[in-house]
Amino acid sequence: WEVIDRSDVPSDRNLVRLIWVYKTKCNASLKARLCIQGCAQIAGVDYNQTFCSTMRATSLRVLAAIAARDRLSMRRWDFIAAYLQVELEQGEVVYCRPPPGYETIGSDGRGRVCKVIEPIYGMAQAGRRWQ
Repeated sequence: WEVIDRSDVPSDRNLVRLIWVYKTKCNASLKARLCIQGCAQIAGVDYNQTFCSTMRATSLRVLAAIAARDRLSMRRWDFIAAYLQVELEQGEVVYCRPPPGYETIGSDGRGRVCKVIEPIYGMAQAGRRWQ
Protein backbone atom coordinates (compact mmCIF):
# COMPACT_ATOMS: atom_id res chain seq x y z
CA TRP A 1 0.00 0.00 0.00
CA GLU A 2 0.87 3.64 -0.24
CA VAL A 3 0.36 6.06 2.66
CA ILE A 4 -1.45 9.26 1.69
CA ASP A 5 -3.06 12.21 3.49
CA ARG A 6 -6.65 11.78 4.58
CA SER A 7 -7.51 15.00 2.72
CA ASP A 8 -6.52 13.32 -0.61
CA VAL A 9 -9.32 10.73 -0.32
CA PRO A 10 -12.50 11.70 -2.24
CA SER A 11 -15.41 12.40 0.10
CA ASP A 12 -17.62 9.73 -1.51
CA ARG A 13 -15.10 6.94 -0.88
CA ASN A 14 -15.36 4.34 1.86
CA LEU A 15 -12.47 3.74 4.29
CA VAL A 16 -12.18 -0.02 4.79
CA ARG A 17 -10.62 -1.44 7.94
CA LEU A 18 -7.38 -3.46 7.95
CA ILE A 19 -7.07 -6.15 10.61
CA TRP A 20 -4.36 -8.52 11.77
CA VAL A 21 -5.31 -12.21 11.82
CA TYR A 22 -3.15 -14.39 14.04
CA LYS A 23 -2.84 -18.16 13.79
CA THR A 24 -0.94 -20.78 15.76
CA LYS A 25 0.39 -23.43 13.39
CA CYS A 26 0.73 -27.15 14.17
CA ASN A 27 4.40 -26.85 15.14
CA ALA A 28 3.50 -24.10 17.67
CA SER A 29 4.91 -21.32 15.48
CA LEU A 30 2.85 -18.18 15.07
CA LYS A 31 1.66 -16.63 11.84
CA ALA A 32 0.30 -13.11 11.34
CA ARG A 33 -1.57 -12.05 8.22
CA LEU A 34 -2.82 -8.59 7.32
CA CYS A 35 -6.36 -8.77 5.97
CA ILE A 36 -8.86 -6.27 4.69
CA GLN A 37 -12.41 -6.29 5.99
CA GLY A 38 -13.89 -7.18 2.60
CA CYS A 39 -17.47 -7.23 3.83
CA ALA A 40 -17.20 -3.45 4.34
CA GLN A 41 -16.35 -2.84 0.67
CA ILE A 42 -19.15 -1.26 -1.36
CA ALA A 43 -20.01 -2.73 -4.76
CA GLY A 44 -19.60 -0.19 -7.54
CA VAL A 45 -17.42 2.04 -5.35
CA ASP A 46 -14.58 -0.17 -4.06
CA TYR A 47 -14.90 -2.87 -6.74
CA ASN A 48 -16.88 -3.65 -9.88
CA GLN A 49 -16.91 -7.43 -10.30
CA THR A 50 -16.14 -10.42 -8.11
CA PHE A 51 -16.99 -13.37 -10.36
CA CYS A 52 -14.25 -15.98 -10.53
CA SER A 53 -14.65 -19.09 -12.66
CA THR A 54 -13.94 -22.45 -11.07
CA MET A 55 -14.05 -26.03 -12.25
CA ARG A 56 -17.06 -28.16 -11.33
CA ALA A 57 -16.35 -31.45 -9.57
CA THR A 58 -18.01 -33.39 -12.41
CA SER A 59 -15.68 -31.75 -14.95
CA LEU A 60 -12.66 -32.77 -12.89
CA ARG A 61 -13.93 -36.37 -12.71
CA VAL A 62 -14.40 -36.46 -16.49
CA LEU A 63 -10.85 -35.19 -17.04
CA ALA A 64 -9.49 -37.77 -14.57
CA ALA A 65 -11.41 -40.55 -16.36
CA ILE A 66 -10.05 -39.49 -19.77
CA ALA A 67 -6.51 -39.33 -18.34
CA ALA A 68 -6.89 -42.82 -16.83
CA ARG A 69 -8.31 -44.25 -20.05
CA ASP A 70 -5.47 -42.82 -22.15
CA ARG A 71 -2.82 -43.60 -19.49
CA LEU A 72 -1.92 -39.94 -19.07
CA SER A 73 -0.57 -38.42 -15.91
CA MET A 74 -2.26 -35.48 -14.22
CA ARG A 75 -0.44 -32.77 -12.31
CA ARG A 76 -1.63 -30.20 -9.87
CA TRP A 77 -0.25 -26.81 -8.98
CA ASP A 78 -0.29 -24.92 -5.74
CA PHE A 79 0.31 -21.22 -6.13
CA ILE A 80 1.61 -19.74 -2.90
CA ALA A 81 -0.18 -16.51 -1.96
CA ALA A 82 -1.92 -16.51 -5.36
CA TYR A 83 -4.23 -13.59 -4.57
CA LEU A 84 -1.23 -11.45 -3.67
CA GLN A 85 0.55 -12.02 -6.98
CA VAL A 86 -1.66 -9.76 -9.14
CA GLU A 87 -2.48 -6.08 -9.38
CA LEU A 88 -5.80 -4.27 -9.12
CA GLU A 89 -7.61 -3.30 -12.31
CA GLN A 90 -6.91 0.08 -13.86
CA GLY A 91 -8.91 2.74 -12.01
CA GLU A 92 -9.79 0.43 -9.13
CA VAL A 93 -8.78 2.15 -5.89
CA VAL A 94 -9.41 1.02 -2.31
CA TYR A 95 -8.68 3.26 0.67
CA CYS A 96 -8.07 1.77 4.11
CA ARG A 97 -7.57 2.93 7.65
CA PRO A 98 -4.02 2.13 8.78
CA PRO A 99 -3.68 -1.27 10.48
CA PRO A 100 -3.48 -1.47 14.28
CA GLY A 101 0.02 -0.51 15.44
CA TYR A 102 0.65 1.79 12.47
CA GLU A 103 0.87 5.56 12.87
CA THR A 104 -2.31 7.31 11.81
CA ILE A 105 -0.96 10.86 12.24
CA GLY A 106 1.96 12.09 10.16
CA SER A 107 4.83 14.25 11.42
CA ASP A 108 2.97 17.27 10.07
CA GLY A 109 -0.06 16.46 12.27
CA ARG A 110 -2.32 15.46 9.35
CA GLY A 111 -4.30 12.21 9.30
CA ARG A 112 -3.00 9.36 7.16
CA VAL A 113 -4.77 6.57 5.26
CA CYS A 114 -3.56 3.68 3.11
CA LYS A 115 -4.21 3.49 -0.63
CA VAL A 116 -4.16 -0.18 -1.67
CA ILE A 117 -2.06 -0.87 -4.77
CA GLU A 118 -2.10 -4.70 -4.85
CA PRO A 119 -4.74 -7.09 -3.48
CA ILE A 120 -4.73 -7.97 0.21
CA TYR A 121 -6.31 -11.06 1.77
CA GLY A 122 -10.04 -10.56 2.17
CA MET A 123 -10.63 -8.20 -0.75
CA ALA A 124 -13.83 -8.96 -2.63
CA GLN A 125 -12.16 -8.66 -6.06
CA ALA A 126 -8.90 -10.52 -5.35
CA GLY A 127 -10.10 -13.88 -6.75
CA ARG A 128 -11.24 -12.36 -10.02
CA ARG A 129 -7.89 -10.69 -10.58
CA TRP A 130 -6.05 -14.01 -10.11
CA GLN A 131 -7.91 -15.89 -12.81
